Amino acid sequence: MTDELSPTSRALLALELIQNSPGITAQRLGERLGVTERAARRYVAILREADLPIESASGPYGGYRVGRGLRLAPLMFSAAEAVGLVMAVLEGHRGAADPADLVGSALAKIVRALPERVAEPVRSVRDVPTPRPTDEPTAGPELTTRLVEACAAARRLRLTYRLGQAGDRVMDVDPWAVVLRHSRWYLLAWSHTRQARRVLRVDRIASVESLAESFTPPADLDALRTLEEHLSQGWTYEVDVVVDATVEETSRWVRRSLGRVEADTDGRTHLRATTDEPEWYARQLAAIPAPFHVLASPELRRAVTALGRRLMRSGS
Repeated sequence: MTDELSPTSRALLALELIQNSPGITAQRLGERLGVTERAARRYVAILREADLPIESASGPYGGYRVGRGLRLAPLMFSAAEAVGLVMAVLEGHRGAADPADLVGSALAKIVRALPERVAEPVRSVRDVPTPRPTDEPTAGPELTTRLVEACAAARRLRLTYRLGQAGDRVMDVDPWAVVLRHSRWYLLAWSHTRQARRVLRVDRIASVESLAESFTPPADLDALRTLEEHLSQGWTYEVDVVVDATVEETSRWVRRSLGRVEADTDGRTHLRATTDEPEWYARQLAAIPAPFHVLASPELRRAVTALGRRLMRSGS
């Protein structure tokens, strides 16, 4: 809010407004700053006293503009602006989280230049696996920033969550982490309304209210693993597979979004999941360099059998 700004901050905001809107009038500048026209002229005078070339022209088409010779001022971002910038870069460029990448290097410089209060939520958004571009609905940076800050502050939230035809649901949650996966932003949280862990799509959160209560997040929380295990469940067809290898070996071959791996009693690994595409899942299983056995999954068993026959024909 502009009424909370110090005089120095307001003068810098005046400079930013003049840079972004060449020809802005004193009246309009005052409106944007939340001050009188006279006060706006005073902030322009402060900028000129600092040897900044702020030019003005009289007449109906006059106003303030930045003259030649101005050295670039330090970049000034709000937390929401910074998070929004990082979200856009991450969703549009695969290497943006890698400092060795050209875009990633530029993004890292911006993050290093930010104040720590702003940089902390930005880093937590940046340091996630790179997504792929998508036409899916997107989450707004202001909302995402509020969720990230609530996670960092361990502050309970009251959310209104859109459930499509089922309407909206109000829930009180302890926000654990904001995670980006497959170009979608998710909130991993504990729901006090349902007394259960929940994974919520950020683009479906209609409103957020901070509550007075705080919480202690799980000490051993692996947010990405928890999210990927969640995404592997809830589809149409069951996946129940035993792999003739240890959990450690199987975890290297099977990415976490394919399902939940558990140690079997005989040292083998149980893979449990669901899928809407048994044929696709069969191809993922075929890449495992160890014998596996499909159990109570008739659709997946048929898909694996069909894939095996096709591979045998290809080798004959």
